[in-house]
This record gives sequence, C-alpha cells and structure tokens, in this order.
Amino acid sequence: MNNKKNKIDTEILSIDKLLFSMDLCIPEYQRPYKWSVKNVNQLIDDILLHSDKTAYRLGTVVLHKDKNNLNIVDGQQRLLTLSLIAYELLQTDSIKKLTALDINQLSIAKLDINNKISKQNLKRNQLHIKSRINEFSRDEILFFFQKCEFVYIELTEISEAFQFFDSQNTRGKDLAPHDLLKAFHLREMSHNTEKECLECVAQWEEVSDDLHHIFENYLFKVRQWSKGRSGLNFSKNKIDVFKGITLEAPTDYNFIKPYRINHFFTENHNNDFVRNIDKNTISYPFQIDQVIINGKRFFEYVHYYAKHIKYIENAFCDDEKKVKNSILKDFDIESKSSNKIVNTLKTYGGKNRSGDMYVKNLLDCGLLYYIDKFGSKKLDEALVKFFLWAYRLRLEQQAVQLVTVDNHAKEFSSIFRAIREAVNPNELLHRNIKPTVFVGKEKAVKNIEPLVTIFKELNALQV
Repeated sequence: MNNKKNKIDTEILSIDKLLFSMDLCIPEYQRPYKWSVKNVNQLIDDILLHSDKTAYRLGTVVLHKDKNNLNIVDGQQRLLTLSLIAYELLQTDSIKKLTALDINQLSIAKLDINNKISKQNLKRNQLHIKSRINEFSRDEILFFFQKCEFVYIELTEISEAFQFFDSQNTRGKDLAPHDLLKAFHLREMSHNTEKECLECVAQWEEVSDDLHHIFENYLFKVRQWSKGRSGLNFSKNKIDVFKGITLEAPTDYNFIKPYRINHFFTENHNNDFVRNIDKNTISYPFQIDQVIINGKRFFEYVHYYAKHIKYIENAFCDDEKKVKNSILKDFDIESKSSNKIVNTLKTYGGKNRSGDMYVKNLLDCGLLYYIDKFGSKKLDEALVKFFLWAYRLRLEQQAVQLVTVDNHAKEFSSIFRAIREAVNPNELLHRNIKPTVFVGKEKAVKNIEPLVTIFKELNALQV
C-alpha cells in the first residue's frame, strides 16, 4: 500500500534473513522482555513439532522504519527469544558445517539492552535454551534458520505502525477498555509529529501496570459520580466517557473555544525558543471532569492524574518515603483531626475488608476531585468532611457493597455534586451533606471502634 503519507512493505522472511541481515532496534516505548521459560518451551516445542513441514509460519513482525533505525513495533518477545535460540545454535560445532551465518551479524548481538527486567529474563531464558539445544538435529537446525518464517511488515509512518499493532492485538483477545482507548487516541494523532507520538506512548507505558486501577477506581468513577451517574463496571461499552473533541477538526462550537485556547497557548508557550533558556514549561490545565481532548492531551491527562492518585494513596501507606510525597505535606500540622483520621485509616483492624476498601476508595476519589479543583486550600477541613460523609456507610451498614458506595456517591446531595457546583472551598465545606450518624443506627461491626471514636470526637455521632 502506497500513498503520499506512508508506505507499507510486506514480504515473507525466514529467520536467517530477518535476524542476520537487518539492524533491528527496540524503541524506548516498548515494554521489557517478559517471556517466561514456559513461553520459551512452547516455542521450541512448536518448531520441533512442525519441522517435517516445508515451512512453518511463526506469525507477524511489524517494524517502523525511521531515518536511523528499524524499530520493532510488534513481535519483540518472539524475536528476542528466537535470537537467543539462534545464538545458542551457532555455538555448536554442527552448525558451522551447515551454514555460513556469522554470529557477529546476529541482531541481538548488536542490541543495547539496558532494562534490568529484560536483562534478567534474557539471561534466564538463555540458560534454559542452552539446555535444550542438543534436541535439534541437523535437519531441524536447517529448518529453524531457513524454513521458519515471519510475515514481515515495514511501515514508515509511526501512527500507521501503532494502528497496525493495535489491530493485530485485538484479534481473538479480550482487550481491556484502556487498550481500546490507547488505539483510538493514537489514531487521533495523525496531525502530530512522530516524536509526540513516541512521547505519548512512553507516558502510557510509564503507568501501564496501574492503568486498570487508574481507570476503574478513579477516573471513570469521578467523571461519572460528578454527573450523578453510576461509576460501576468500567467496560469496553463505556469507553466513550473518555472520548471527546478533536481540536484539529473544523467543528467550531462555542464550548470548544476555551479548550482550543488553552491547548494552543500551552503549545506556543512550551515551544517558544526562550524555553531552551529558562526551562519554564507548563502543563495543560486539566480538570478531571472536563471534556476529553482526543489524541495527545488524552495521554497527558491519564499520566497527570496517575501522579495525583499516587499523591493521595501514598498518605495511607506504611512506607515513610511515600508518605512524605503525599497529601500529608499539604496538611496543617496543627490539625489533629485530619492527622488522626489518616493514622486511623492506616491501622484500624477492619481496613482490609472488601467493604472497608470500597469506602476508602470513595474517600480517595473525593479527595482527588477536591484537590483537582481547589488544590491544597483547606485540605485538612475537606478530609474531615469527606471522611465523615464516606465512612458513615461503614458505621451504618452491616455489609458495604460496591452498589452501596455507588448509590451514595451519585445521589444529588453527594460530595461529588457539591464539588462540581462549588466555586470556592467555603461553599463546599459549609454545605450540609449529612455526615452525622445517629446513635443506635451504627451497626455492630467488628474492628470499627477507632472509626466510631473519631465520629464521637467530631460530634458526628448524636442522639
């Protein structure tokens, strides 16, 4: 396929041509090499099992050709494993009589792999492969190098490479909602440079291990609860919550203008040559409940709130280093109530029950939404108010279910509706959001005595 923007070259290549005649590179946005010994065994067994065939197709490899490199977009795990097998086969005496392949021309020998996880897994798998090399007969060695093949696809546009990668990985797999969002927003970046695309993927990969948690327990819930909607069960059917406007599109509705102004002001400021001197770049002024800006800003949005979520969660962990980099540093050290709440939530006996964790997540979401809108202004007071509002569920319910929390969060008088409507902290903090539990209504649940004590001290447990 050829046009003015891109070119896609496809052909069938055997292992000896793919691994020895090309200088392959692993781009920074790729995940570490994580194949297990089990994966290695399956690959070797498949090759040996099919060695009586005229050829064996190992799958597809997708590469992106830029000015300097031939980058592996799809197929990294398999290519590295095959390179290890090739390397070990070339160490044997029998192979030297069969082929003129030079071990020094093997692509893996030229790769500069710095990732610690990749190094560790490559070393482990290499030792295991070494123990299985004697299973290859003369004919099976030749079959490996000359008859094991890949569908080779080379692309010149990075956006096309990512689109192809995502389409390949949707076949026969139940992708997570955030995987589909990644594909959608990469497709929306057709007007962006290759460097910007790579930066977005790098940001995404930086938080990739936490993406399910970020979307399921925070971003989806806050966006839904702030509108009085259910925040349960983020799925592929609900990803439209994270699709919005494309600023490069000709649509010029009035509501889009502020987003366009913020976008281009941020771009112009950061791209000004003066930034090379003062390094004073700025971030896009995100709000968690805003209309999503498709493409580059979406990836920045996720990365931005991933840091905010850690900033909140760190306050309630046992790692003192993390605690120091949390919302606690914005607390008034004289505020005994907020400090006692934090310490109690870290230590009370029932904190690890599922219902208690649902309530804790409700509190965290409220803090995230508040900090996103008002920063650290009166954060101590906000924590106290949010705690009383969220944890009254724990005192009043024998068993707290997800649907219980969801109903509490989306009701008209909830914290989330109050934050959405408030224009200053006082308007929110002075609002009546029913935090009081009446004596006799608290349930006889084990290990909540420290919570009851705080309610009493704050005069929130009344006759």
